[in-house]
Amino acid sequence: MSYTLFFNPMSRALIASWAFAEAGVEPELAMVEWDHKPDALLAANPMGKLPTIIHHADFGDRVVSEASAICHYLSEMEAPELLPTPEEKADYFRWLFFAAGPVEAAVTNKAMGWEPEDAKQEMTSGFGSFERVVSTLEDWFAGHDFVCGDRFTMADVYVGAQVDWGINFGTMPARDSLQAYQSRLQARDAYKASLGSLPG
Repeated sequence: MSYTLFFNPMSRALIASWAFAEAGVEPELAMVEWDHKPDALLAANPMGKLPTIIHHADFGDRVVSEASAICHYLSEMEAPELLPTPEEKADYFRWLFFAAGPVEAAVTNKAMGWEPEDAKQEMTSGFGSFERVVSTLEDWFAGHDFVCGDRFTMADVYVGAQVDWGINFGTMPARDSLQAYQSRLQARDAYKASLGSLPG
């Protein structure tokens, strides 16, 4: 089995690159220029978004997009040791989807200059508020080394990428528990191989 990863170094494809490194798999990189997206990418993902991967499996090519889905898919296919145990599944899926939903929305909306103004807007927006989202993450990592407690899983690639990128580029406050979590992630060989050259 082999994989194609549509890639640009200034994109969320870096998350997929880290996930591949954790899984011990080297994909074929298909470089993407923003102004000239390749036909192969648009055929695989009409939105032209990164990351997008193609799994060239024995049962045929399969496309996976969205960084959180790619992380979990790679652990299912290539790195079962990075999947959650039955006891870890609740935390694994809770925080994986929290990062893909409320964290992504809160950070993006704030960066674009909009935040909910009152309780009604917080309820309607779905993520509450930026402060509530960050505080929720901060509280979790004050008492847990990783998403699932004391063991790294593939959910940490996606959740960790949100925290790491946010602290490095100033879109998330560098609170103590989040910085400590970031440091644990940055010590990993797969992180160093895929994201280690980024600022931060």
